This record gives sequence, structure tokens and C-alpha cells, in this order.
Amino acid sequence: MRSYDPDLTPSWKRPPAPVPEVPAEPDLVVEEVGTGFCGAVIRCEAGTVTLEDRFGKHRVFPLAPRGFLLEGRPVTLVRPSAAAPVRPTRTASGSIAVPGARARVARAGRIYVEGRHDAELVERVWGDDLRIEGVVVEYLEGVDDLPAIVRDFAPGPDARLGVLVDHLVPGSKESRIAAQVTDAHTLVVGHPYIDIWEAVKPSAVGIPAWPAVPRGQDWKKGVCRALGWPENTGAAWQHILSRVRGWKDLEPELLGRVEELIDFVTAP
Repeated sequence: MRSYDPDLTPSWKRPPAPVPEVPAEPDLVVEEVGTGFCGAVIRCEAGTVTLEDRFGKHRVFPLAPRGFLLEGRPVTLVRPSAAAPVRPTRTASGSIAVPGARARVARAGRIYVEGRHDAELVERVWGDDLRIEGVVVEYLEGVDDLPAIVRDFAPGPDARLGVLVDHLVPGSKESRIAAQVTDAHTLVVGHPYIDIWEAVKPSAVGIPAWPAVPRGQDWKKGVCRALGWPENTGAAWQHILSRVRGWKDLEPELLGRVEELIDFVTAP
């Protein structure tokens, strides 16, 4: 015997079936039904939600009923309850967050970086980790005098020194200077970029690529000119730094080296 739907209303006239309401919590990954845009929630305000895709692109959508797909199923996103703030479970570097952790007394060991921009970027991404480990980051304003700086620091088993160098590639001036440091309690590592700016992914900054600057020109000013930015390198850096929210916005060649230095300085 054939069974019939007891509701004789044509399917196209029936109201849509109810779907779950899901709080638009940070990092929730959904797909917007109308456009197919897929991204993680980064902000939810009255009536709208902002998503960020894997390329760092942001889109704002209304909190429409049945407006999103969660794991392939339609849902209605709603604004999270303000009464229950969500603590981040990860630091900007991707390590597990420790809520309420107090900063450790600073170790004798240090991490040196070349300049202020390098130090600010390391603080932005690894600051929470460094405070828990008691590691201080200082900047040198260049590495020309690195061998003498290492000698003055006098590294030892309980006071290890880690150094992050820009443009550490075979044949560079920086590589020749780094090769002069042979202290057993010092680790010198580097990334291949001319300046720390390049270690920020272009997608995070909203540009297709970092421009090539002819040799002999000031690299930072050349970048500003090529991108049509005012030649105010301080303001340009603050713009770049403001777009860095965590480790995903940095190139792997920098990520690995900083993690290596932290491990070296904090080793028993």
C-alpha cells in the first residue's frame, strides 16, 4: 500500500522547517548560503557577522534566518550572549592559553632581534608565551657589532642568548657576521627576508605581494612608494602590525625560527 503525506499542502507552499540557532562565537567556521563565502567568525555585532576566509579576506553578512551552513547543514546565526564571554583557548602564537597565569620573573637569558619593528612583531604574536617563560626580547639596531655584543653579554648555561637576524642567506653580510659567533651558549638564526615587514603575509596586509625594490634604494621607503603609501615608514609599520592577529598572518620561515629561539633560551 502506498503511504501519503498527511499534509496535503504542496511542498512549495509549506514554511521551511526550523533550523538550529547557533551563537556566532569567534573562530566558528561557516558558509554563507547566498554567496558560498566560507570563513571564520571574527566579529558579531547587532544584526551582522564578519567572516574571514583562509586568504585573510573579510566579508560582513546580515544575521539572516537560515543564512549559513555549519558542517553542510543550514543554521541561523545569533549574537552570542554578552553574559558569558568566551576566553581564548589559544595565544596569538597558537599555543594553549593559560588564563590567569602570572608573568614569570625574567630569566638571565635573552632574545635579541635587529630592530624595534622586529621586537614589536615578536611581542604581538609571542608576547603571552614570553611572559609565562620569563624571556625578555631586546633589539640591537642592526647586527654589525654582533660578535662584540655577544662577548659583552657573556652567555652561559643559565644565561643563554638567542639572536634573530634579518636576511640570513648564503653570501649576505648578515651571514658573514653571524658566522663569527661561535659561543656554545648562543644560537643565531634568521629568516630570508630583507626586512621583518616581508615576514608578514601579503594577504594579511591586503596586498598581492611585497614589491621588489631596486638595490641601492631604501627598502622600506621603496615599498611605500611602490604601494602608493605615504613615505612615512613608522605609520606604514603600524598599519602592517595592526593587521597581524596571530601566527597565521606570518610566513613559516619566521615562525619556526622564533619558536627555535624560545626553546633554546628556555631549555633546562
